[in-house]
Amino acid sequence: MKLSNTDQKIQVLEPGWTPERVIRNVINSGVQENAFYVFDIGEVYRRYKEFITLMPRVQPFYAVKCNDHQTILKLLADLGAGFDCASKGEINKILGLGVEASNIIFANPAKPASHLRHAASTGVNLMTFDNEMELTKIKALHPSAKLVLRIRCDAEVVQCNLGMKFGCDALNEAPRLIRAARFLGLDLVGISFHVGSGCGDPPVFRRAIFAASQLFDYAATVGYNFQLLDIGGGFPGNKGQSLDEIAAVVNLALDDFFGDTDVQVIAEPGRYFVASAFTLATCIHSKREVRNMDEKDSSVTHVMYYINEGVYGAFNVVIYDHFNPIAIPLKGFGGKLTPSSIWGPTCDSMDMVLENVMLPTLDVGEWFMFENMGAYTLVACTTFNGFPTSKVHIVISEEDWLLMTSELSVCEDQFVFGNSPSNLRIGLDVGDEDDKWETPLSVQSPVCRKPSLSCHVDVLDHCSAQPPSFLCDFVEVEPIN
Repeated sequence: MKLSNTDQKIQVLEPGWTPERVIRNVINSGVQENAFYVFDIGEVYRRYKEFITLMPRVQPFYAVKCNDHQTILKLLADLGAGFDCASKGEINKILGLGVEASNIIFANPAKPASHLRHAASTGVNLMTFDNEMELTKIKALHPSAKLVLRIRCDAEVVQCNLGMKFGCDALNEAPRLIRAARFLGLDLVGISFHVGSGCGDPPVFRRAIFAASQLFDYAATVGYNFQLLDIGGGFPGNKGQSLDEIAAVVNLALDDFFGDTDVQVIAEPGRYFVASAFTLATCIHSKREVRNMDEKDSSVTHVMYYINEGVYGAFNVVIYDHFNPIAIPLKGFGGKLTPSSIWGPTCDSMDMVLENVMLPTLDVGEWFMFENMGAYTLVACTTFNGFPTSKVHIVISEEDWLLMTSELSVCEDQFVFGNSPSNLRIGLDVGDEDDKWETPLSVQSPVCRKPSLSCHVDVLDHCSAQPPSFLCDFVEVEPIN
């Protein structure tokens, strides 16, 4: 198995090393200023194993839209996962890995005509729908499709409510659509649902599975013999969150409502596999202190930190995924805390990562770490205002590496052993020259140790600190006449 079709290296960490320690080592090496991710591929491997152990009847079909990093897709394909694709682009990405078309579900209830034709031409037959117009379109463009009717059953506590866009009413609409599919002569094979992304309401899975079982029974009365139940996604993926409660509810519901059948059960986990596997490191490149307007008291009332990632990049999840990031200063939380906000690098005033957070006093050049940054981050990044997307450095613990290589045949030359900054750079320098990590000015030039023509320190009498040394470069000038 070759985990990726790039020459990107995967660093095997020695015992005691963690993603945080890797981040600190990269920063301390003095070769990095751009934001970057550390991706623990062992976390994805362990999450997959945990999923199939906790819910043995459920085959995971990974939701590609959550994070389509090539290494994730290749690992899951080699582990035997199926894939939930929403477009012909995602279908091509998965077929390009050598995955059989039968291991793909086209789980977009509203598909463009060209994407339907593409699915037909590539043999991707399993797909969802939730309305009569979609049935008519499928009849015309992909009449041999195996259809899965998506019903709506929303969780009461959820990060993203998907039912507001997709899913028909199980009591009133679903029976009519089953009859319509029968009238059109289409092959309807089962029921799907999605309780919502980031579900915090485990009992909703029992309600949804029961509703699906009722429709299985109804479909039999009009001549169908359903073979598939798709329980969708919604599984939590952040550190400290557990799948145990949802798994217990799902397993019991399957026993109660589908216990004596050979129905195939699949799911569409996304964030559960990848959210906790990615940690993002961002650098403070600018800082603004907001002061009391009273002439007698010019104390700092609020600090604005500008970092090199924002809502047009990794933190698009703040807007689109209702994610609340937690900024962890790598210098720690010691000292006085001040009301602060964190802003992205673009010129858009909406580019705000955190509006109001208590932080210690930090300087330009210091770093934040953000955990649980693997879900719906990389896939939605842009280069708005010309700012680059953050690069990914892949790591795996020695223990996970041994477990994974004992199960899968891996390409040995893809792995780097050791924890030195030089090895870190091997893992990060991928792609063309634009992808290379940049050397900061402090490495390229002598550092200014005192004010000079290019380093004016006392801009305002009440400045709380001098600019960090790496901002000050020694400059030779001609004699002034």
